[in-house]
Amino acid sequence: MTSKSLRPEIRWAVEAAQDKQAGDITVLNLSGAGAFAEYFLLCSGRSQPQIRAIAEAIEEQLGRHGVRVTHREGKVGAEWVLLDYGGFIVHIFSPRAREYYDLERLWRSAERFNFSAPSDALRHTSEGESMNEHGQP
Repeated sequence: MTSKSLRPEIRWAVEAAQDKQAGDITVLNLSGAGAFAEYFLLCSGRSQPQIRAIAEAIEEQLGRHGVRVTHREGKVGAEWVLLDYGGFIVHIFSPRAREYYDLERLWRSAERFNFSAPSDALRHTSEGESMNEHGQP
């Protein structure tokens, strides 16, 4: 699987998070893992206003394409916002909350796509091994 094969709405959500300078953007492919969603998109915000801005940008971007959030959790000042789009769930964390919940470790066997920054090339990992854009470790 490549980043191009990710569903368009997941790519749009990644782009919106990148536009708001989200950190450590990761997509986990949970299909076949018995999870309640096919994908998780995880990212971090450095402050509560940035976390809120990332969530709003994702909702706006997907809304422009007719994709609506089915459930939202996290209040103003929260360190974790969850946007449920049915087949995929967006988790926006503060660095402290992301470390505490450590969903990457919990779902460590999932296929993983890492997006470090808007200008960085996509790095695809499977079973925890980092790869560059040429498929080299």
